[in-house]
Amino acid sequence: MLIPVLELSELQTWLGALFWPFVRIGGCLMVAPVFGASYVPRRLRLLLAAATTLLVAPLLPHGDAAPLLSPAGALITLQQLLIGVAMGFALQLVFDALTMGGQLLANGMGLGFAFNVDPLRGVSTPALGQLYVVLGTLTFLALNGHLALITTLVESFRGLPVSEAGLDPERLHALADWGGELFSGALRVALPGVTALLVINLAFGVISRAAPALNLFAVGLPVTLVFGLSVVMYGMSSIGGAFTQLLNEAFAMLQRLTA
Repeated sequence: MLIPVLELSELQTWLGALFWPFVRIGGCLMVAPVFGASYVPRRLRLLLAAATTLLVAPLLPHGDAAPLLSPAGALITLQQLLIGVAMGFALQLVFDALTMGGQLLANGMGLGFAFNVDPLRGVSTPALGQLYVVLGTLTFLALNGHLALITTLVESFRGLPVSEAGLDPERLHALADWGGELFSGALRVALPGVTALLVINLAFGVISRAAPALNLFAVGLPVTLVFGLSVVMYGMSSIGGAFTQLLNEAFAMLQRLTA
C-alpha cells in the first residue's frame, strides 16, 4: 500500500488552514475577560483555543491564502493576531469600566484607601471596583457571554476571512473611538452613587458654615461611609442594568469591527 506524499505547498496550505484561525482565536482568548484572567493557566487557554480551532476549522471559508512559510504568511499571522487581540480588548473595556466606576464611587465615599488584589489581572485595585468586577463576571457567565464571544469570534471569519488585508484604517479608528466607552461606561456605573454622595457632601458643606466648630473630619467620614455603603447596596440593580447595556454595545461593536 502506497502512502501519498504531500508536497511542501500542499502541506503549508493544510497547516495554514489550522494555524491562522488558531492565532486569531488564541489572541482573543488571551486578552478577553474571564478567559484571559490571571487565574486561568496559559496552557488551558492554549488548549481551549486549539480545541475551538479544530471544531470550527471545517466550517470556515478557505480563501487563496499565501504559503505559511513566506513573508506574506508572516503578514497574515500578524493580521490574525491583531484581529483577535482587538476583539478581546474591545470586550475587556467593559470590565475595565466597572473597575473605574467602582474606583470613582470608592473615592467619593472614603473607601479609596481599601485596595485588594484583582483576580483578573493580579494587580491591586479598589475593593469596591473588584466587587463590581466579580458581579459583572457572574452576570457575564449567567448571560452566556462566553458562548456569545466564541460565536462572534467564529463568525468574524466570514466578515474578515484569513487574508493579508486584516483590519483597515476605518475599523482601527472605530476601535480607538470605542476606547472612550471606558470613561462613559464608568460614569454610567458610578453616576447614581456619585450623585447621592455629592448631595451628602453639599449637606456637610452647609453644616460646616452653620457650625464652624464642628469637626467634619471626625463626623463626616463615618457618615459618608455609611451612606456610601447604603448607596452601593440599593444600587446593585442599576449597576446590573448598566453592565448589561455595555455588554450589548460591546458585542454590537465586535460585529461592526468584523463585518
